[in-house]
Amino acid sequence: MRLLAIRRLYKITKVVIKYRLDDLLFDIPVLPFWIRIFKNLLPWRWFRRKPLTFSRGVRIRLALEELGPVFIKFGQMLSTRQDVIPADIALALSSLQDNVPPFPAEQSVALIEKQLGMTVTEAFSEFDTKPLASASIAQVHTARLKTGEEVVVKVVRPNLKPIIQQDISWLYSCAQIAEYVNYDARRMHLIEVISDYEKTINDELDLQREGANISQLHRNFENSDQLYVPKVYWPLCRQQVLVMERIYGIPISDMAALNARNVNLKVLAERGVEVFFTQVLRDSFFHADMHPGNIFIDTTYPESPRYIAIDGGIVGSLTPEDQDYVARNVFYFFKRDYRRVAQLHIDSGWVPPTTKVNELEDAIRSVCEPIFERPLKDISFGFVLMRLFQIARRFDMEVQPQLVLLQKTLLNIEGLGRQLYPELDLWSTAKPYLERWMKKRVGMRRIISDTRSQMEQIPHIAKMARSIIEERYREIKAAQKHTKKTNNDNTMLRILGVLLLTASISLTITYGTSLDNWPSYLMSITGIYLIIRRSS
Repeated sequence: MRLLAIRRLYKITKVVIKYRLDDLLFDIPVLPFWIRIFKNLLPWRWFRRKPLTFSRGVRIRLALEELGPVFIKFGQMLSTRQDVIPADIALALSSLQDNVPPFPAEQSVALIEKQLGMTVTEAFSEFDTKPLASASIAQVHTARLKTGEEVVVKVVRPNLKPIIQQDISWLYSCAQIAEYVNYDARRMHLIEVISDYEKTINDELDLQREGANISQLHRNFENSDQLYVPKVYWPLCRQQVLVMERIYGIPISDMAALNARNVNLKVLAERGVEVFFTQVLRDSFFHADMHPGNIFIDTTYPESPRYIAIDGGIVGSLTPEDQDYVARNVFYFFKRDYRRVAQLHIDSGWVPPTTKVNELEDAIRSVCEPIFERPLKDISFGFVLMRLFQIARRFDMEVQPQLVLLQKTLLNIEGLGRQLYPELDLWSTAKPYLERWMKKRVGMRRIISDTRSQMEQIPHIAKMARSIIEERYREIKAAQKHTKKTNNDNTMLRILGVLLLTASISLTITYGTSLDNWPSYLMSITGIYLIIRRSS
């Protein structure tokens, strides 16, 4: 393992030198003085190097592509985080490609047979050893079940986990160094960002988890005319093998084919927005990897086209509080109610509670008003988010990891919608969903629903109350028992004290008050003490 780590570090260093990423690091103006001195100690900087002709964003993208799966996916995630990285780098990273050469078919077959405990000929009537697609985490083969259904078989790449663990550890090391030397890095919670990313990529290695996500999405949109999600064949699914219904559709990026089928692109673009808000507000469970490679179009009815979503490795969900925050923010933003937007940022913890509402409101207005001078169809919500993040930085905005996937998905949906139909009015499409959802939050149905939910809790609350009362009753009985025993003991001691005092008096009467009669004095003192002592 140590040798693997050393080799990986050598590869990373080699790529950093090749694309001059160290230049980008040392160009950061807020770096401490001692780090700027350290750059002169790096051997490869002792020699004159030819200047590179492409931008810093392209250099970073090429480096991540060369470093492989973990870095590619990390770059894809960063491309949606304009709150973390500059806009030009985010734009360059958005074109990161996740296409890698397939691994040998014999390895794929061997892994499937090991996972299923049977040969591919026993599991399938047909199996194509030539991969249909290949990506950084897994590759896909086509097959046919014994019952005749066409399926795809997804297989995780072999020996991938050790590489992922090493790469994640290096990412953590870089983040720790960055947070140590730079305040902005600490405020951006880079370690938390990497932690979320680690969870995401490890989840993608578990195909049973992906199958469960796909099954949930399939149920949520069963009989829907907006979105279709393929069926999962669970008897043939394992942690590293996933068998799903094979779908046929046109890739959403193939505009020529969509136009050839006379697909209504306006309806298609608007349905993308509707699908997004349905998942977020109705289900609180959304497909969070909706890039063009995972989206196809069912053109059976060109005037009423339907989306087909595959690859459920990354999904997101929101708490009721997050749902409320997102919906109200979008709603009040388009209503141009900047004070409410500012108050929501404070209430939700995005900015410190000490922030003055009027100052944040003024800052948000300065960003949004110029944007609203343009037609709504020309407003990019992704661009607005980026500008709001830039403004909120001045107010020590805290990055909210739980909303990262939502931001990424919204940006993807908007990008796809504008690609399909440049005149797409995101607000007009989303407004009915937001208004209906907000009415449910404050209307009579909500009150009835909350009341019913609370009534359903009554048996549980009563059970808890009974347990607490019984426990308290046992404590009281034990205390009473202890008090009774203590009182009895005190009574006996007082009786003994009276007896001792009586005996002392008798001895004094008999033998007088001479010093030789000291036992009577001792008995008298002891008796008096036992009579007047306080019970413990």
